[in-house]
Amino acid sequence: MLAIILLASCSVPNENSSDEKAQELVPEESPKEMLKQAYQLFKEGKDAESIQLANRVLEIGREAKNDTLTGRALTSLCRNSQRKLDTSRLAELSIELSDLAASSGNQQWLMYRAHMNAEMWRLIGNMDRAENFYNESMRISFETGAMGMYTIDHFNKSFVSIAKGDFETASGLIKKYYQLRKEADPEADDAYGLIALAYLLEQQGNYKGAHEVATVTRRLFKEQNLFPEPPDEKPLSQVEAKVKEMLDPATSAEISKNSVSASVSSLLEKYLK
Repeated sequence: MLAIILLASCSVPNENSSDEKAQELVPEESPKEMLKQAYQLFKEGKDAESIQLANRVLEIGREAKNDTLTGRALTSLCRNSQRKLDTSRLAELSIELSDLAASSGNQQWLMYRAHMNAEMWRLIGNMDRAENFYNESMRISFETGAMGMYTIDHFNKSFVSIAKGDFETASGLIKKYYQLRKEADPEADDAYGLIALAYLLEQQGNYKGAHEVATVTRRLFKEQNLFPEPPDEKPLSQVEAKVKEMLDPATSAEISKNSVSASVSSLLEKYLK
């Protein structure tokens, strides 16, 4: 989802002319396509190849003086640093994004910096630090009209509230996430937000509900060819491990069998009241 936001929500002055210059450097392949490939390789766990492509786009962006390509490449590299929990590398990239925001006057690079830091610290388990970065990201995204990021960070921040035991706030954040998604696309069948719902139910001790939501989430991911990123894969895997521990095999199998026709809307109506 973040890749879609990165490729669709950001606009920088003079992008067209500098994009043309960038593509002249590599006529055989568009830098934007290279970034898409970098994200696909990241999803497949091929970080070395993903980083190589992102670095190539970074080089192209700098040569062409294209702030958009430069910023997107830096953001792509931030994502790779999450896998290994490489906070030192993330700190270096964060400085570069801050410098880019200052030189370009585009505050959205600070938004991406804050978002990526929030994701990293959530993975590490420092929820206070993660929450501060999410708040910064959401403030900038709202002020700049980057509604894609503003929307997804409601989902992301809900994990922080759940981890802190603030289930009421978490429920409100998930509801707001789906409200914003519906406003943006009334026909959207967004399975990604179910990860947060499964985690909320598991932390509340509703293991049967958590198992149902997690099972449907995995089914829809497969059908829709979705891949959860590391900060979101971690809580989903934790839910599945806990459910396996708390439910007997017969109960789990029965729930899985009965959930084959469940949809995103039916689960939201059932559990998110």
